[in-house]
Amino acid sequence: MAVPATPLVSVDRYGPVAVITRRNPPVNALTLAMTRELHSILIDIGAAKDVRAIVMTADGGKAFGAGSDISEFAELIRAGDVVERKMAFENETFSLLANLDKPTIAALNGSAFGGGFEIALACDLIVAEGGQRVGLPEIKLGLFPGSGGPVRLARRVGSGRAAEMILTGEPISVETGLRWGVVNKVVEPGEAIPYAIDWAQRLAHQSVSGLQACKRALRDAVFAVDGERAIRDSLELTRAAFAHPDAVEGAHAFLEKREPAFPSLVIAP
Repeated sequence: MAVPATPLVSVDRYGPVAVITRRNPPVNALTLAMTRELHSILIDIGAAKDVRAIVMTADGGKAFGAGSDISEFAELIRAGDVVERKMAFENETFSLLANLDKPTIAALNGSAFGGGFEIALACDLIVAEGGQRVGLPEIKLGLFPGSGGPVRLARRVGSGRAAEMILTGEPISVETGLRWGVVNKVVEPGEAIPYAIDWAQRLAHQSVSGLQACKRALRDAVFAVDGERAIRDSLELTRAAFAHPDAVEGAHAFLEKREPAFPSLVIAP
């Protein structure tokens, strides 16, 4: 009997929080096989009602993710099907992560470059350990960060800072990233994953319907071409939120000075 290969992506559960860990030592380079495993896991987690928040991380080593496996990339370029076989599916997978209706946190327990950084940018929040760096260095290889990185980075930090990072290919420290708005929190070495799990636990106990509405409104605000339309859509999301039982429970709990027991947190058998 063949021994099953070690998974490149695994999931650990901490109550309502799912921690997704990528493993490809020493630098957790992104491969086609890893992307396929990640895609499948994201579909399962997206459909799991008992998962209410997600932490994305990597299995230590030297980096959270040092980008794509260059040897694999070179082979695909020679074959002339890098977009069809690799980039299109990476885009689909990272967009799947970005569009989950559950809050997502990237826990950078190492530096993040190229595709590794693009995975982090697809998450709602980024926690990074001090002393690490992030960047999109593809230009130095005559390439382009083609899995959503330019768009998502520019939406986070503005076109000027994004241009500085992408056109030069130079990384920045996470401390600089904190000032620029690339990352949300910088923590001590070894603390990114525990901090992210604790943060995710707190988010997991918010109203499910409320979080979904927040994520939808944020997506509309960031990606809608027409800002006024995004505001109008946000109003409709507010209307739906106030009509949801979670809003009724939230108001009662506030008046009664107690923690809310949101109906949306109850999982039907």
